[in-house]
Amino acid sequence: MVAGVLLVVAFVVMVTGAVVFTNAVEWVGERLDLGHGAVGSVLAAVATAMPESLIPVVAIIQGKQAGDIAVGAIVGAPFLLATLAMAVSGAAALAYRARRGSARLRPDRNAITRDLLVVLGALPLAIAIGLVGARPLRLAGAVVLVAGYAVVIWKTIIQARQEGSTDEPDALYFDTTKNDPPNTFQILAQTVVGIGMLVGAAELFVNSIEHLAHGLGADALMLTLVIAPLATELPEKINSVLWIRQGKDTLALGNITGAMVFQTMPLVAFGMVFTDWQLTTPALIAMLAALAGTALSLIAVQYAGRWPVPFIGCWTGLYIGGVASIIAVS
Repeated sequence: MVAGVLLVVAFVVMVTGAVVFTNAVEWVGERLDLGHGAVGSVLAAVATAMPESLIPVVAIIQGKQAGDIAVGAIVGAPFLLATLAMAVSGAAALAYRARRGSARLRPDRNAITRDLLVVLGALPLAIAIGLVGARPLRLAGAVVLVAGYAVVIWKTIIQARQEGSTDEPDALYFDTTKNDPPNTFQILAQTVVGIGMLVGAAELFVNSIEHLAHGLGADALMLTLVIAPLATELPEKINSVLWIRQGKDTLALGNITGAMVFQTMPLVAFGMVFTDWQLTTPALIAMLAALAGTALSLIAVQYAGRWPVPFIGCWTGLYIGGVASIIAVS
């Protein structure tokens, strides 16, 4: 009963934190002279990916079933983002088509395509190394992924600055005057508060889910591979829905694809260095489903934002099928 109430409280705080954060991070991008591509793919993606990214770090530090928990958390995040999060984005565009004037998503195709291509390169590398598991190969793979991520971030920022933003952010909530641009302190304060709400709510959500899962007899791998990402990835999905509602599609999709890049490169590199990175059958299923969902996303972007019901159904089917398969083999 208590865990159920805490889940509701965590969700409310998470939604509020997402609203506060999305407003603040747009002003951060404005102040740093970044375009929407960099704000969504770098600032928003990395910040809202922190809750799920902390799970493997904490697991390894605590030394409690570190392998299962760390690998499960690392693999589970891109699995959910490449399937269910994409389906939610398409559904949001359909739901707000009257407000937007169209159900078609119109992101920066170059920026989103670049993110997806990077993920399509990183995932097979992570899978191949996970099947072999030799430490020298893991260390070499980690170096390649971290170096590649640095290059991607640099190119994203350069391109976004060249293209710039097309509209001014809404008034900052922490700006009491509203008649002039907010100062740096107000922007940073709201950003920190938003991130704090997201991280705190996600931790509360995960802890509540953990108590419920333990009561149902779920094991550590199942918890981190399926349940924990569903809870901790809520910030990305909520932020993206809010931005899609406002017609800011590059921010919305960049938030998701940027998180996918982060979680398949430096976070996977972390797993390669600090765990044995041996992919069990459930983890392999999740990564293959993520790979398929990413490929489908790339096709959808190339269709100039036409994400009809069949695309949404395929992403949803990949997620549900993946979860069912993971449960069946666990």
